[in-house]
Amino acid sequence: MPFEILFFDLDDTLYPHDTGLWEAIKARMSLYMQARLNLPEDQIPELRRYYFETYGTTLRGLQRHHQVEADDYLAFVHDLPLGEFLQPDPRVRALLEGLPQTKWIFTNADAYHARRVLRVLALDQLFEGIIDVRAIDFACKPEPKAYRKALALANARQADRCMLLDDSPVNLAGARKFGITTVLVREGVPHPAADYTIPGLLALPDAVPELWAVRQSVN
Repeated sequence: MPFEILFFDLDDTLYPHDTGLWEAIKARMSLYMQARLNLPEDQIPELRRYYFETYGTTLRGLQRHHQVEADDYLAFVHDLPLGEFLQPDPRVRALLEGLPQTKWIFTNADAYHARRVLRVLALDQLFEGIIDVRAIDFACKPEPKAYRKALALANARQADRCMLLDDSPVNLAGARKFGITTVLVREGVPHPAADYTIPGLLALPDAVPELWAVRQSVN
């Protein structure tokens, strides 16, 4: 059965995980919790880990327990010079341009951050749209509501004709419950939540060549 819609996670999926950007974002999260919420510095790493593992994102936990205003938080943690971390890769752009399926960004971040990342990576204009934390009413992967909303926003007729590429096994496990095919974009051992595992997007043609073989079927 040919795939019709591809959902791409943003951070550490569209670019290599070793750029240092995600570590910088996490540092900004900790700084926010210390500067804005006056939380003890030595408790922040464990608290951030707990919120992430319990709610899917640190923001979700901060909203529930500290009444944090999302716009303020997102603006603070993403206030980084992206060009110091990310560089365009023409090979990735060519790969995405060659895919005949409809492509969406599906991220737990916000659309402003996603647009900035896409612009720096020279991947803007390649996606149908951005399904961000606001579009899914501040739910987040792996919450079931996030996938239901994403499928609806993408006008997906059948979940089993969709694919999610993400660096998080937890997010992929949530997608699998809806029948979405999953691709883990991460170096290392394959995970049970992933139908395919690739070290980076450039390995996708070898792992799933049928994505390029269905151009006429999709059209």
